[in-house]
Amino acid sequence: MNRQSQAAVMFLLGAALLHAGSTGLYLRYVKAGLQPLLLGSGAVLIVGALATVWYERRRNRPHGHTDEHPEGHAHPEPRVSWLLLLPLLALILIAPPALGSYSALRSGTALQKPYGLGPLPGGSGPARLSVVDYASRAAYGDGRSLGGRTVQVTGFLALDGSGQPYLVRMALNCCAADAQPVKIGLTGTLPPVLRPDAWLEVTGSYSPRLSRDPVNNGPIPFLKVSSAQPVPVPHDPYDETWNN
Repeated sequence: MNRQSQAAVMFLLGAALLHAGSTGLYLRYVKAGLQPLLLGSGAVLIVGALATVWYERRRNRPHGHTDEHPEGHAHPEPRVSWLLLLPLLALILIAPPALGSYSALRSGTALQKPYGLGPLPGGSGPARLSVVDYASRAAYGDGRSLGGRTVQVTGFLALDGSGQPYLVRMALNCCAADAQPVKIGLTGTLPPVLRPDAWLEVTGSYSPRLSRDPVNNGPIPFLKVSSAQPVPVPHDPYDETWNN
């Protein structure tokens, strides 16, 4: 692949990164905090591609002397190198689905004991908590930090072999490749039809019930559901409070 072709691939890769970073597509691959780095990388690649084209045009401009390497002796580049564009097209045209119940049930819960539990969000209504936040308070604080309040948690459904439903959110350290599930067992008033991977907004209260994940023996707290309603897949399907 000659310099012009390399510049074209660099430009397309940079454009793909800018597209992913500016449209939210990047959230299928990495956590939101990496957006500035992604956009910066795309911009650098585009600038590099344009600089390469400019340099090549200046270098190939006739200077009134004979070129030491005539074009007739140039070796044709293998066309297979253009297959490098296929991953770029896939990045632009195909948005992979977020990890769901299949991955969650085959991975042990990643819940870890928190350094501390802050106050609940203010207000008189249900406290809106992430799956990680509720699970931490229920599993390691025996529900004391919940203060008896009703909570509202959003996640996707997973059903184990016995039909036990879990509300799950995949937590990221860096990117989707290292995503791990945090699970909450559901009990109480549940919808009559439970569909794996469906997203639910669950309202309920602390349950003292605690089970162990069969994959890694990690803690799985429970939530006593009073109501549940389906919700669309959120803009960011992964839970970043894992690192907070």
